Amino acid sequence: MAQRISPCLWFDSQAEEAAGLYCSLFRNSRILRIARYGEAGHEIHGRPPGSVMTVSFELDGQAFTALNGGPLFRFNEAISLQVHCDTQEELDRYWDGLAADGDPAAQQCGWLKDKFGVSWQIVPSALPDLLADPRKAERVMTALLGMKRLDIAALQRAYEGG
Repeated sequence: MAQRISPCLWFDSQAEEAAGLYCSLFRNSRILRIARYGEAGHEIHGRPPGSVMTVSFELDGQAFTALNGGPLFRFNEAISLQVHCDTQEELDRYWDGLAADGDPAAQQCGWLKDKFGVSWQIVPSALPDLLADPRKAERVMTALLGMKRLDIAALQRAYEGG
């Protein structure tokens, strides 16, 4: 069965560039197809015939669509994409790749905004476990709130009381 629900990301005109960047960062990722605007609906969409309309792609097997819909809508932090990382090396790779040319003011507690305005949460896979015990969770949250890019070892030390 095909994936029933998949996100559609609205870009002004950077859908192909964004999909290319995302596919370059995530393993098991690929661009599936690119659809282009034609003459039909030109009075509505205003896009030149032949320009990219949508890019269907997969990130680690998860289906996405990127749409070049114009400047009408912008991304905001109300929706973010979470990336769960098992190691600091993996976390750093995703952080560096997605934060490049992004908004440094929008970086806090593992959240970042990429150069297209998409919000991401780059988090350790172990974070739910580190937050499960309320007494230890206080220490973990105190440490986490002081970070931009999350440091797995520092969060683990906070959990352990160090």
